[in-house]
Amino acid sequence: MLIDVRRQQREELLAQRVKDAGWDGRHERSTAHGALAPSRAWPSCLPSTLNHAERRSSAYWRGLLITDVYSRRILGWRVSTAKTTPLVTSALEQALFTRRRGNAAFTATGLIHHSDAGSQYTSVAFTEALTEAGIAGSIGSVGDALDNALMESTIGLYKTELIDRQRSWTGRNEVERETAAWVHWFNTERLHSAIGYRPPVEFENNYRDTTATPVLEVA
Repeated sequence: MLIDVRRQQREELLAQRVKDAGWDGRHERSTAHGALAPSRAWPSCLPSTLNHAERRSSAYWRGLLITDVYSRRILGWRVSTAKTTPLVTSALEQALFTRRRGNAAFTATGLIHHSDAGSQYTSVAFTEALTEAGIAGSIGSVGDALDNALMESTIGLYKTELIDRQRSWTGRNEVERETAAWVHWFNTERLHSAIGYRPPVEFENNYRDTTATPVLEVA
């Protein structure tokens, strides 16, 4: 229980700092951008900043997630036995595809991608993938407990609510199948306190409904 409380406190603090000012993981920027909106990032990041986290989710499998900071929606994910550049690049491509599938006019230009300083995130190939998509890369500072708190919380939920509930897995196919089901539930049904106790997809739909430009009727 104490761990859960601490995670919640770190997540709320990070969310407030993201809201109040642009933050590249090492220092706050001098220019505040105000309210953010889904997939728009600090000038455009999130509101949508994409947070990327990968952790060993069991003795053998590693789970990797990409989350939209504004809505908490998981946009991309991968399961693997090792952390490699193709693994994170593939998850990024999935995240961008998810956004484009929902909105043909979507552009990643101006988004910020934040991660820790793992070699797969600092690789030339992944940096080029971000640049090609128009996304600014942000690498977290070493030893900062708050730096990637949101993703630490999300990956912790993934382990607690799915991976650790099963004592053993038959293979990669089973892990991928169950991860896909968990991500769908996380996005469409799980309630999140940071977004008013609503599921991420509902939160995004509400944002679009309330910010859409009204259509003027012709007299």
